[in-house]
Amino acid sequence: MSEEATLDEFVEESEKPEVSEPTVPDSWRVTRADELMEITRGASPRPKGDPELFGGDIPWVKIGDVDVKNARYTGDTEDTVTEKGAKKSKLVDSGTLLVSNSGTCGYPMFAGVQSCVHDGWLILRNYEDILNPHYLYEYIGWKQNYLKSLAPGSTQINLNTSRMGVLEINIPPLPEQRNIATVLYTIDRTIEKTEKIIEQLDTLKSGIVQKVFKEGTRNHESFQTTKSGEVPEEWELARFEEVITDTRYGTDTKSNTESNGYPTLRIPNVVNKRITVDDLKHTPLNSDEIERLVLKNGDILVIRTNGNPDYVGRCATFHERDEPFVFASYLIRVRVDESRVRPAYVREFLNSPRGRSEMAGWIRSSAGNYNLSVGSMEKFQIPIPSLEEQDEIVEKMAEVEKTIETNRDYRNSLHRLKQGLQQDLLSGTVRTTDTNIEVPNKIAQHG
Repeated sequence: MSEEATLDEFVEESEKPEVSEPTVPDSWRVTRADELMEITRGASPRPKGDPELFGGDIPWVKIGDVDVKNARYTGDTEDTVTEKGAKKSKLVDSGTLLVSNSGTCGYPMFAGVQSCVHDGWLILRNYEDILNPHYLYEYIGWKQNYLKSLAPGSTQINLNTSRMGVLEINIPPLPEQRNIATVLYTIDRTIEKTEKIIEQLDTLKSGIVQKVFKEGTRNHESFQTTKSGEVPEEWELARFEEVITDTRYGTDTKSNTESNGYPTLRIPNVVNKRITVDDLKHTPLNSDEIERLVLKNGDILVIRTNGNPDYVGRCATFHERDEPFVFASYLIRVRVDESRVRPAYVREFLNSPRGRSEMAGWIRSSAGNYNLSVGSMEKFQIPIPSLEEQDEIVEKMAEVEKTIETNRDYRNSLHRLKQGLQQDLLSGTVRTTDTNIEVPNKIAQHG
């Protein structure tokens, strides 16, 4: 079956029920989880680190070992247990379905190999005569938010066996379960392939960044040594303050979610190294404040403070929009002398490993936050090629970034497609009964 197949190849619309409340098709039934399966909780040998219990050959799976939001199977584990430790934990076979029960709770996961399971997981067993495991995996993923709502707690929520047991599960005939699981699995496989492409492109971009800030884009023959590495001899070395024309901290006026003020860029709008205008808040400002804080085309916004040191110093350039935008107090606005440096070149340098290395010594920690001041930024050393070579460097970066963004957009559209299909297929609104679907062996071998 083609992984680019459309929904029309799989499914057909069922008749809409005439009742006001949603119902499942007549051939389906609905049953509580605790009536369908055995639900137990993993276990953690105590004391942690005891050499009689830990350090053996048996993997011990914790929540932190797994990317619960993206992975389907558990992989390598940080810890292992001995045979004695296994007796104080819960040993599961490869393919056993697990559900995270604390923190990021309600996410399904298959055990990749025979392993022991930490008490942060619930273990589901003895349902295969009624439910296809991959159908159940998709169903639990669909109900993740509902499961999370069942788990009380403000800081550390907990989904125990009894709360998991109240989940009502829609049960189509097994052939239809396999078809539904196949459609959703196909999308997951395409998402995984797209993720790998993005990873490869990120690696390619890292190589390009390293090369252009060391060798440039011209045939330079001689090089000079800077704090962050070699650069072409022809490039000018300048303190950042020599090319800055203006710096400002943003507004600390309280923003709101309503549109009765000026749209305000904050850390989330900058953190991915490009300006986004999603989830904007608005800030009421008087005329003097708006004149001081309004953003202009080419302004560089730098994250000046955050609890995550990896965020501090990241920057993005602002491109002028129809309405005026301002920026929050967690950001620094930098304007540069564009007769010497392109804002886009400065952005790429500051976000590069070379730029990050240059600023690392100037970031200070205080009260759990990491901070970068305007005064510190002015001390950075920045290599300055000719304007033409700056443009060439930015163009090289933009080419690969555009490809990365195209794949990210495609991946995000696949996630949205899957969410819609989960709702349609797992509720029975859309049926797969009269569709010829090639079911993969890993799905077909169950039920």
